[in-house]
Amino acid sequence: MKITKDTVVTLTFRASDAQGKLLEDGKTPRSYLHGGYDNTLPGIEKALEGQEAGYQATLALPPADAFGERDESLVTSIPRSEFPPGVKVGGQLQGRDQQGQEQVFTVTKIKGPVVHLDGNHPLAGQTLTFSLKVLEVRAASAEEVAHGHAHGAHGHHH
Repeated sequence: MKITKDTVVTLTFRASDAQGKLLEDGKTPRSYLHGGYDNTLPGIEKALEGQEAGYQATLALPPADAFGERDESLVTSIPRSEFPPGVKVGGQLQGRDQQGQEQVFTVTKIKGPVVHLDGNHPLAGQTLTFSLKVLEVRAASAEEVAHGHAHGAHGHHH
């Protein structure tokens, strides 16, 4: 079966960042619902469209096909007094961006009375390398399509 919209793709992948640091070891199979449901990176969906089980590839995904370009407008600082005690570098919190959209911010540094936050994905702006292998392709169930994600062994569980 070919990978097309509304198929469930099970694959393994190794991922590394621009410096070659391993981000994902590829040992655990993952399943996703293919076809524009935002269940995997855009560049991976593009590369897998029309392929079949057994397909293997190594992809270098530029930021636009991975986690996007860095947006410096998502970098901000807030007085430490506005945070609960125990705020730490690396901590994440839910907030709103300048357009009022929900956004996850990561604490990047705490300098005196100021907490520095970054709303970019930690891998934004980086070219990432994925070595992937498609293990299985099957038609999605009506429930999976309705929910917008894969269910089952390597997908989402309810």
